Amino acid sequence: MSDVFVPYKNYDHIKKIASDFLHKYHPRDIFPTPIEEIIEFKLNIDIIPIPGLHEILEVDGFISANLSNISVDEYVYKHRQGRYRFTLAHEVGHAIMHEDVYKHRGFNTTVDWKDFMETFPEDEWAWLEWQANQFAGLVLVPSHHLEKKLKHHSKQIRALGIKNDDVIMDRVVELLARDFVVSREVILRRIDKDAKKA
Repeated sequence: MSDVFVPYKNYDHIKKIASDFLHKYHPRDIFPTPIEEIIEFKLNIDIIPIPGLHEILEVDGFISANLSNISVDEYVYKHRQGRYRFTLAHEVGHAIMHEDVYKHRGFNTTVDWKDFMETFPEDEWAWLEWQANQFAGLVLVPSHHLEKKLKHHSKQIRALGIKNDDVIMDRVVELLARDFVVSREVILRRIDKDAKKA
């Protein structure tokens, strides 16, 4: 698949795309971002749980080439809400940013998708996934909400007399993960990217 080319999008560019996405599809600007509702009711993309998807493909989900449905591992769908939400946001990132890469590829089944993935140039695939991961984090944990909640939780914990910065940060990350319904890893990446600049 030597004709595959993933357009260059740096972090600031993706941040603007994510902001525009939220402004258009979630103008109420409350959190946690209702990503499932946005996908189903505003983008008209079907979400299809598939038993054993992770065992088959070693991924939690994928979007069809025609961008009309997102297949997601049934266990993740039922039992890992943070991971499920991130998977949905990640796949929507592909739909928003990578339509030209996906369209006309003709894959809709797990077998077709696996063939597509295995013939995708490794460096281009890594770049494609990085972009979708950044988009997902920005959509689920918008910078302005992250900054406010980070300050709020830090202040509350310090008010309890806790002084150890590592202990404070560990608790703050846990609370933020609950606030935004994402994993601790997503929160840590978002803090690393944006909160230190605030």
